[in-house]
Amino acid sequence: MSESGTMPAKAVQPRIDERVQSPAAVAPTWWVWLAAWPVTAVFVLSNAATPLYVLWQRDIGFSKGTLTVIFAFYIVGLLGSLLVSGVVSDRLGRKPVLLPALGLALAACVIFATAGNVAALIVARLFTGIAVGAVVSAGMAAVTDVAGSERKRLAALLASCAMVFGAGLGPLLAGILSETLPAPTVTVFVVEMALLVTAVLAVLRMPVRRPQASTRRGAWVRVPGVPRGNGPQLTLGIAVFAPGITATSFVLSLGPSLLAGLLDTTSRIVSGAMAFVMFLAATGVQFAVQKLRRRTILLAGAVATTLSMTALITAVHTSSVPVLIAAALLAGAGQGMGQLGGLSLLNSTVPPHRLAEANAALNVGGYVPAGLLPVSAGYLSDAVGLTTGATVFATTLLSLAVIGGIVVLAARRRVPEPA
Repeated sequence: MSESGTMPAKAVQPRIDERVQSPAAVAPTWWVWLAAWPVTAVFVLSNAATPLYVLWQRDIGFSKGTLTVIFAFYIVGLLGSLLVSGVVSDRLGRKPVLLPALGLALAACVIFATAGNVAALIVARLFTGIAVGAVVSAGMAAVTDVAGSERKRLAALLASCAMVFGAGLGPLLAGILSETLPAPTVTVFVVEMALLVTAVLAVLRMPVRRPQASTRRGAWVRVPGVPRGNGPQLTLGIAVFAPGITATSFVLSLGPSLLAGLLDTTSRIVSGAMAFVMFLAATGVQFAVQKLRRRTILLAGAVATTLSMTALITAVHTSSVPVLIAAALLAGAGQGMGQLGGLSLLNSTVPPHRLAEANAALNVGGYVPAGLLPVSAGYLSDAVGLTTGATVFATTLLSLAVIGGIVVLAARRRVPEPA
């Protein structure tokens, strides 16, 4: 480059070919918010079934272990999607990934609404997981594309909050609609289909362009990763995000059973409300801490998850509903801060043409334990009782959260902070 700042066209062309082309730098701020709506709409579906499992258990008949297996097929679909969606999104664009994902989400709604056996529930959860895997990679990257380089911090905040707010809104809607309107296992999915249609319209009009032809080679289906040099940032994000999302996954899968044991109630509004306040805490805490240093956010997330598991152990041994709710709130805060910290690190260090894959890698690291540990806790609870199963789970996750905090403390120089 010369002193005047010019550069020969041939020298600059390879960088242009690998960069996602987008008019996002000039997009109005309201488009950044609207770009996050498809993430919210799909995540409403991700947990909408949570309060309804007690109805399906009554009508179809299956154990807590089977319930956690149904939940785990969501994780299977999500992880399978993440092996593909991040790479495809970075190479072909955000819309070619988001539109089929929204189509699968609509199909999942139809299957949920007509489910009459465990197999149908498994297929619906599988489709939901695939759709969620697409939006946490391509959808969150699309928010960053629309925001542009000057609004990366806002993009990370909105993408993360869109995820957790939708995840909390789904069970609340399902609980209220199933208790107050006819066809309790149908109505919420009709409403969700309407939300997904609006998300399709948003994606169709979203101001992002397809990437230009890339000279980069590599497999289309692979375990997602990050460019060389970004591994420490990914590790830090996973160290805190994984325990946090595993804690909220436990509350979603076995929270209704815990409430039934503690309150002797199967109220779908109560279980849906508990999930909602958990994710409301995850949303609110991100707005509260957004201006803090990233390292501080990650440490606070690890502490919140640790306290959540301590409260969970206390709740199941004292049969205390307020302490159980406190555990859920702290779990939400732990996931929210771990997610915000991880996404912020990736947004600030990973180039745009690898960002969707990096987001996918963060979520793979989080959702693997979020799928395995609650399923193990469900089957253990069937064998030895819910109190013992929850205690073993909480003790294991508490240890992982503490380790995550230690990793962040030990990596002081690996957490880049904004100027």
